[in-house]
Amino acid sequence: MNVLLIGSGGRESALAWKISQSPLLEKLYAAPGNPGIANFAENLNIKVSDFDGISAAVKEKKIDLVVVGPEIPLIDGLADRLSAQTLVVGPKKDGAQLEGSKDFAKRFMERYKIPTAKYKTFNKETYNDAVEFMKTLSAPYVLKADGPAAGKGVIIENDFKTACQELQEMFGGKFGAASSEVVIEEFLSGIEVSVFVLTDGKGGYVTLPEAKDYKRIGENDEGLNTGGMGSVSPVPFANQEFMAKVQERIVKPTIEGLISEKIDYKGFIFFGLINVKGDPYVIEYNVRMGDPETESVMLRIDSDLLELLKYAAEGNLKGKEIKISSQTAATVVLASGGYPGDYKKGLEITGIENVSGSTVFHAGTKIKDGKLVTDGGRVLTVSSLGNDINSALEKSLSEIKKINFENAYFRRDIGKDLLKYV
Repeated sequence: MNVLLIGSGGRESALAWKISQSPLLEKLYAAPGNPGIANFAENLNIKVSDFDGISAAVKEKKIDLVVVGPEIPLIDGLADRLSAQTLVVGPKKDGAQLEGSKDFAKRFMERYKIPTAKYKTFNKETYNDAVEFMKTLSAPYVLKADGPAAGKGVIIENDFKTACQELQEMFGGKFGAASSEVVIEEFLSGIEVSVFVLTDGKGGYVTLPEAKDYKRIGENDEGLNTGGMGSVSPVPFANQEFMAKVQERIVKPTIEGLISEKIDYKGFIFFGLINVKGDPYVIEYNVRMGDPETESVMLRIDSDLLELLKYAAEGNLKGKEIKISSQTAATVVLASGGYPGDYKKGLEITGIENVSGSTVFHAGTKIKDGKLVTDGGRVLTVSSLGNDINSALEKSLSEIKKINFENAYFRRDIGKDLLKYV
């Protein structure tokens, strides 16, 4: 099979690594890809927003399957555009609303009695109603931009007056058009976990390994939110009993709801869940794999991923199984100093060739004047397998120290909070 992977981040780097292992693969292409993906694929200089360019490449390269990594092209209708040409892993525009609109997702969960926090949606014309609704809630107050905001459109604020000010700023364009409408919801107290399924639009699906990611820049989950500083899989509290509840209360009703609404959803569904005293609640849906969770999840899949992706795109996943390693994966992100605020780009990276026994995925890198340099806030990830969280984490930490660039930063405590559940 000729496969085209859309995207250029750490998630796509991990997907390329895994897809490249399949005996079904003839040639892997990536648009636009990155220097790490280039180890497994031919990179095409096509932006993820260039639907005409992607469509032309599908025809020219005789692509049998397109795998869409990031959410924005899906929300904008890339799967709709390509589905007449080839097989696509990724939902069409109607299904991508699960991530593209928080209000749509909340109403969907309401219709199918999927457990989630109580909520209401407001715009600047109903600001006073929003304030009154917040008065019915207990602090902290959760404000979510309705539209996609690159993972940054959520504010959790303890002080009522500050929450009201934040709401005004959101309506005023703090997150651009994404926050023209804002979902306000009750705060759920618990611990989060990411669950992923691959589904075929006809009720067939497989559940991938679950993971937990770490959003804060500082250790002990302090400091500003980032795109994610690391991840681990499996998650000790997501035991057989908990995951049975996830399947019955959340995954199955979601799949059945999509079919009921005639949404032909072929692709990944990411369930952002919170464990509240042993019961799972949905915080959010995403319509693609998470990053940096993918970098841990891919290490634990022992099946041929490309074969499963092909079955999903064909509508033929029912009865298929996925083999998952019993080992633990730990991923540590190597970030640029100053991230998620201001940081330098173009810093030379050395030492990747010295990493042994762990897998390095590229997230924000490029080649400049023949040298590998930084090109983002999250630059690389180092992922390792071990018999438990500690051994996997120690392996990643020992190997990440071999990689160098100016002001490189990483967290050393990824997964440590989960040890109490072991």
